[in-house]
Amino acid sequence: MSSPELIQTEGLRVAVEGCGHGVLHSIYASIEKACEEANWPGVDLVIIGGDFQAVRNKDDLACISMPSRFWSMQDFHQYYSGHRKAPYLTIFVGGNHEASNYLFELQHGGWVAPNIYYMGAANVLRVGPIRIAGMSGIWKGYDYRKPHFERLPYNQDDIKSIYHTRELDIRKLLSIRTQVDVGISHDWPRGVEWNGNYQKLFKQKDLFEKDAKEGKLGSGAARYVLDRLRPRFWFSAHLHVKYSAIINHDGYKDGPEEISPLADNAEANTKNNDEIELDTDDEQPASAPAPAPEQAAISNSDEMDVEISGDSAADNPASDVPTGMNGAPEPISEDGYGVGYGGRIPDAVRAQLPASFSRAKTPPPVILPFPKDIANKTTKFLALDKCLPHRNFLQLTSVTASDSSLAKISRPVQLEYDKEWLAICRVFASHLTLGDKSAAVPKDEGEAHYRPLIEKEELWVQTHLVDKDKMVVPQNFELTAPVYDEAGGINDVRMPREYTNNQTSAFCQLLEIPNPFDISEEERDKRMSDGAAPSARQDNGGGYRGGFGGGRGRGRGRGYGRGRGRGRPHRGGRW
Repeated sequence: MSSPELIQTEGLRVAVEGCGHGVLHSIYASIEKACEEANWPGVDLVIIGGDFQAVRNKDDLACISMPSRFWSMQDFHQYYSGHRKAPYLTIFVGGNHEASNYLFELQHGGWVAPNIYYMGAANVLRVGPIRIAGMSGIWKGYDYRKPHFERLPYNQDDIKSIYHTRELDIRKLLSIRTQVDVGISHDWPRGVEWNGNYQKLFKQKDLFEKDAKEGKLGSGAARYVLDRLRPRFWFSAHLHVKYSAIINHDGYKDGPEEISPLADNAEANTKNNDEIELDTDDEQPASAPAPAPEQAAISNSDEMDVEISGDSAADNPASDVPTGMNGAPEPISEDGYGVGYGGRIPDAVRAQLPASFSRAKTPPPVILPFPKDIANKTTKFLALDKCLPHRNFLQLTSVTASDSSLAKISRPVQLEYDKEWLAICRVFASHLTLGDKSAAVPKDEGEAHYRPLIEKEELWVQTHLVDKDKMVVPQNFELTAPVYDEAGGINDVRMPREYTNNQTSAFCQLLEIPNPFDISEEERDKRMSDGAAPSARQDNGGGYRGGFGGGRGRGRGRGYGRGRGRGRPHRGGRW
């Protein structure tokens, strides 16, 4: 194994890992080995690019988008229970193979275990002097403008849509007007492949080329955030290949850059022939074990040399780019499908309709100039593989702050809230609805509308939080769901019950915003008794039993309930 080299000798020492897939023991051991070879005393921060799989107990497996025969507890539960503690401060974004019920509890962000922090659906945090923006999920145009309608108990449709990126979360990130240092997404920002050695990439992954040329590879939402925030580093995972690129931000059009003139709403065909398709039920489990430390494929962090799993680009419609902020174009149709006339009535037909049929015209949002405080001109993009032998899944690098006045690092570093982000959360808090498919997401009023509201809330944050030294993220992790019973294994998996997470409650209280995640136990009883709504798709390998899951939603959640329904859980191989 070659010795890793470093981009810089000063700054925040960061280890970046691709897809987590629950193998924390191997990831942390590999980082330790890498630090030894790099002559580092350790790292300040670990970033994991999604598919983290924070599975606390067997019932959480019912909420992961994968066939039941691939179910395995892996080792996160040992960190959740307190049997082990993460040796390094770790942050991660959500991917498309997650214990979505647990991440739902922490949609604003929170500790999934001591020293391991989920960034939520979208977030901006500070780690020492470094400002980090993160977004979870993958791109599906047909769900992008929908509310977060999924709520336990999930049906098969919910399990496969809950991790789809939503416009309301991205709208918040696009309201940022000051420089961030690092961006993180699970899905690649759309079009970044063209800014690196794409010929080499297409040789490695031969099905990527067609999708890239048609503008179907990656996330339109992530690209929009990249073009807006322009961080110096952007890290992704998802496609199970190491890839680096350099994005130059020369000029700014009022709206997202057009990725490809060939982009349409067809399904992408990208598939990784050497990877397990976790969302199908006809694949074989992988045989390779998790790597021992000496097997780790550690990347040289001065390279930046510029296998698809589940709901990745393999079925990613190249539908509409995000809309609203800075005058971006409207989508072809609200559901993301461009059928027939693109969801629009032809002008010749519309002219024959009575005046009462005409849609009221609303003026486009007022466009503000691009923020002068976002001044970085170049982004280094890096995607990494998953933690398996002889794969490029790990990168050591050193990150310095964009603001030179914040260059000093006090170790150990700690997570801190971001003033601008908290103000944005207060502005958009009332827009969030949960568990209601019929709910309408409030219209994007445009940056000119939101900017004065955010500035007003920044004054509130300054007075109530900054001036009162309340900006450090509290170490307030508590168990919610039961811990894993190793003696019982993963037999008799049931759809779990929803829990109120103390961290989300504390965050909402801190900001004095509504907490729609906290509902009464009577309402939870009724939801579980009613069961999940019928699913439009056939069961794809689910093996859980219906009905009540474990424990009641408050407190430690160590009780277990009873349930009805049939299902045959399976032990799975590697996934």
